[in-house]
Amino acid sequence: MPAFNLMIQGTTSDAGKSTLVTALCRLFQRRGISVAPFKPQNMALNSAVTADGNEIGRAQAVQAYAAGLEPHVDMNPILLKPNTDTGAQVIIQGKAIGNMNAVGYHEYKSIAKIAALESYHRLADQYQAVLIEGAGSPAEINLRARDIANMGFAEAVDSPVIIIADIDKGGVFAHLVGTLDLLSPSEQDRVIGFVINRFRGDISLLQSGLDWLEERTKKPVLGVLPYLKGFHLESEDAVAKSPEKAGLQAKLQVVIPVMPRTSNHTDWDALRLHPDVQVTLVGANETIPAADLVILPGSKSVQSDLAFLRQEGWEGYLQKHLRYGGKVIGICGGYQMLGEKLLDPHGLENHEKNTESNGFGFIPMETVLEKDKQLKQRQGSLLLDKANDLPEHAQLTGYEIHCGVSHFTQDRQPLATLENGQKEGFISADNAIIGTYLHGLFDHPEALAALIKWAGVENATSFDYTALRDQEIDRLADSTEAHMDIDLLIQQCKYLNRIEQN
Repeated sequence: MPAFNLMIQGTTSDAGKSTLVTALCRLFQRRGISVAPFKPQNMALNSAVTADGNEIGRAQAVQAYAAGLEPHVDMNPILLKPNTDTGAQVIIQGKAIGNMNAVGYHEYKSIAKIAALESYHRLADQYQAVLIEGAGSPAEINLRARDIANMGFAEAVDSPVIIIADIDKGGVFAHLVGTLDLLSPSEQDRVIGFVINRFRGDISLLQSGLDWLEERTKKPVLGVLPYLKGFHLESEDAVAKSPEKAGLQAKLQVVIPVMPRTSNHTDWDALRLHPDVQVTLVGANETIPAADLVILPGSKSVQSDLAFLRQEGWEGYLQKHLRYGGKVIGICGGYQMLGEKLLDPHGLENHEKNTESNGFGFIPMETVLEKDKQLKQRQGSLLLDKANDLPEHAQLTGYEIHCGVSHFTQDRQPLATLENGQKEGFISADNAIIGTYLHGLFDHPEALAALIKWAGVENATSFDYTALRDQEIDRLADSTEAHMDIDLLIQQCKYLNRIEQN
């Protein structure tokens, strides 16, 4: 068993569970404690691929990085990837087992829980501490039966619980008191205290509320974490907005459609944080602005998202954009949409077999959705056009998550050479269109610089996204340590786990 475990639950989605676990992973690592992040069940379209070819939630991959670990499938044994409003692809210990609707999955939870407990106990045998992240809220009355995401799991592994709430959303005291009141007596006893997240202003003005909360609930406030201006952490699921950049500072204007089933939206984090790039996200019923570069992102439901783009006028926009010298990059599902045809013989996306859609037709390629999902980490080098003085062998890293198998209907110029010598992706003869299956295309600083130059920007500012991510995790950890007594928390958790201390 580990020296201790601790579960972070939230009053709502996006209350700060992922960020607090990330901060604690870094703080425990600094203290020489071997710690592993763990989320029994995650629902997100933003995922990562482990070194051994398994799929987990993006947040757990970031938390592993904060703990100094390589991401592993046991850190997130159950991943749900929504493909409709009522259904999702179910991934158990890194592998897709099929699609289920909400009712079907609710019945399946007792089986899924076995996998979650197996993964947890493997981590508990390897690490001194396991930090567990809940999902949504533990007070969702309709989901309490067979719960494996919050208190149901905490009780199964006998874990103490912290409840975190976001004061920036308003109603923080109602959120905390209401959540606690809706728990059973045994679950209430498991809660060791509260954390209030994203506080702005003078803490003295909050003190009377903190005193009332502690008196009302008999639970301590373990910390009030400040709002971190401009803070960046890879998003678990929500699409992050881009910082606005003043006129002349943004040398490259990038436009990206936000589709109903957009996936792996961290693909453009390095771009939206680059000092020379302005990324504009365009949702439903919004005017599409002029751009230097358009990126079609990944999709969990390619045919339906393609229909959405046509409905929103993107087909005509792309034709005009390219006619006037603009550039286009399609990533994964977006790459498939740029081709000639999309075929789903097995009904993987919408449960109807042998569906077929015409793509935008900019790439001579047909894609067939197959049952086996490709899950691979990749590295290699870009093959860009030397005639335009572009770096030909910029280093590239990324990962593949896709069911589509694409075949070209004529010869093509590949985008990259991968680690095994395989040619990957597509560059059009006129150098205007790139297609690739590689998520994380912009993460490596060499690839980012080369692709920004390909898009038309000379002398772009040097930018290392990986270094920024590490700095931001340290900033988060430093802030958390300044506003929580981490050593006291560790001692309390060890005591509650009844572990004899040396």
